[in-house]
Amino acid sequence: MTQNTELNAQQQLYKAIGFMMISTTAFTVMNAIVKLLDNFPTFEIVFFRSVGTFFICLILLWKIGIPILGNQRKLLLLRAFGGAISMYGFFVSIKLIPFGTAITFRYLAPIFAAILALWWLKEKIKPIQWLFFLLSFAGVMLIKGFDMRVNFAGLAYALFAALGTGLVFVVIRKIGSRDHPLVIVIYFMFTTMIMGAAFSFFDWKQPVGWEWGILLSMGLFGFFGQYFMTKALQNVPTNSIAPFKYTEAIFAIAVGWIWFDETYTWIGIIGIILVIMGMVLNVTVKK
Repeated sequence: MTQNTELNAQQQLYKAIGFMMISTTAFTVMNAIVKLLDNFPTFEIVFFRSVGTFFICLILLWKIGIPILGNQRKLLLLRAFGGAISMYGFFVSIKLIPFGTAITFRYLAPIFAAILALWWLKEKIKPIQWLFFLLSFAGVMLIKGFDMRVNFAGLAYALFAALGTGLVFVVIRKIGSRDHPLVIVIYFMFTTMIMGAAFSFFDWKQPVGWEWGILLSMGLFGFFGQYFMTKALQNVPTNSIAPFKYTEAIFAIAVGWIWFDETYTWIGIIGIILVIMGMVLNVTVKK
């Protein structure tokens, strides 16, 4: 019985990792679009990123006959709040600092998630994991100290986004499988859609031509990213799967180099490696 339970847990973990890889790929494309459209106001980008995903979720929920309000409304609203502050902080940071660096900083989220899970979900953190978290923070400080393109405002917004994402990880884990992933996502999208519409009312840049298609495509990529991230986080311990979002940092560095002609010094690359290494070691020890 114990062997079967362990095998099932391992299969769940591998499935969750696959879902997270799909999620990070979709989010990388979406975030590159945000960077490409950095001449648009941030709240307008938040609105367009949310509206497409919201209507996709609405249609799918209607087709499969699942009530839109869900079962755990307080937790669903808390997840939406965490996602909203994370999205806004991250979109601002993309405008202020290099693309790959912004994503690397944001994905300190597993550290915040681990601390919140320790307090709320009673998930244990081994002493050596704190050393690995410190290793990742050292990488951040190395990047900040030797890359003059990284200003304090950009770093602050990225860390603010990481805190919001960490909260999202833990709340989704708390929700578990008692609410459908589409319900979790639609709460988030409705919140950010209303927030984006309200705050961009007096600061709106009219899209022209191809910009409409690019803006609306964020909703499609965002839907896949959000849906598969939610599925990945629902049924495995937060500490085990959350660090795999760090692969997005690798994807983002490649995209930043190819699309936006961003380059990094050796010290900056070492800093990014330290951040990712800290999270990979954390996952290994947790497993």
